[in-house]
Amino acid sequence: MRLLITGGAGFVGARLARTLLKKGELNGQAITELAIADLFPPPADLLKDPRVRAHTGTMLAQTELFASGFDGVFHLASAVSGECELDFDLGLRSNLDSTRALLEGLRRAGNAPRLVFASSVAVFGPDAGNPMPERVADLTLPSPQTSYGTHKLMSEYLIADFTRKGFIDGRSARLMTVTVRPGKPNGAASSFFSGIIREPLAGVETVCPVDATVSHPVSSPGNTVRGLITVFEASREAMGGRLALNLPGLTVRVGDMLQALEDVAGPAVRQRVRFERDERVAGIVAGWASGATAERAHALGLRPNASFKAIIEEYIADCQQLPGYPADALRGLS
Repeated sequence: MRLLITGGAGFVGARLARTLLKKGELNGQAITELAIADLFPPPADLLKDPRVRAHTGTMLAQTELFASGFDGVFHLASAVSGECELDFDLGLRSNLDSTRALLEGLRRAGNAPRLVFASSVAVFGPDAGNPMPERVADLTLPSPQTSYGTHKLMSEYLIADFTRKGFIDGRSARLMTVTVRPGKPNGAASSFFSGIIREPLAGVETVCPVDATVSHPVSSPGNTVRGLITVFEASREAMGGRLALNLPGLTVRVGDMLQALEDVAGPAVRQRVRFERDERVAGIVAGWASGATAERAHALGLRPNASFKAIIEEYIADCQQLPGYPADALRGLS
């Protein structure tokens, strides 16, 4: 089986790649090649695997790769929310133009591969003509309030139409905010959902740019990757349609996240977080869903993380066991 992961050198993409290579097969077929396409090379441990092929550059420059005949594709590559708000043209190129280039390449190959698109809970938002419920569901009408969410929704519909025409077997999975991510903050408006846990555990003081009452659905990296693989392996009948589904998320308030941090790591670690409102970030987050349900994903056997405390404990275990985590990631633990 020949697979492609776009955005495969990023944190979620690399974790997905490692999981697939360890698993050795996907949907009952042995993985013989895993192509990783990204702006930068994948981590060294992935490059050592003889099944991995790295393709570095923009997606718009890799159209021949996309048309070379893949059996399966995970499309994760995108510009993130904050970047898209600051640079409108960058968002269009990185999200819409690149997705179109990928789909046209797969169409040209002519073998109708299975594709999983990493969409986002950001497709939902409040609108005067479409009030957003307290918890968005699979069938909630999307009305995104950011360019990033709009790009994700437009890509969902493109993938659904390419599927309807038989060019691909596509399915879109709406990811909840993934936390806790290792490394440094990125350009995503949601970056603080990891930062308020990651930095204190590393012994670094950090700022939370929104109020403690802000509520949002989140998922651990491991649970997110399980969701992507499960959606890929599900039959079309089990999927219950070609339109997007929500992956499970744990609905949690920022204040509860910090309480869980204190429960796991102690008050000294919790005190490294201070509140300092950032109106730009807070304004973006105000247009996001405060909670979510995932009935179609539940029917596939997927479940949210049990608690935010469990998410923090998973992060600590990952720091101790997995590649891709800085050596000083837990320096702040006594």
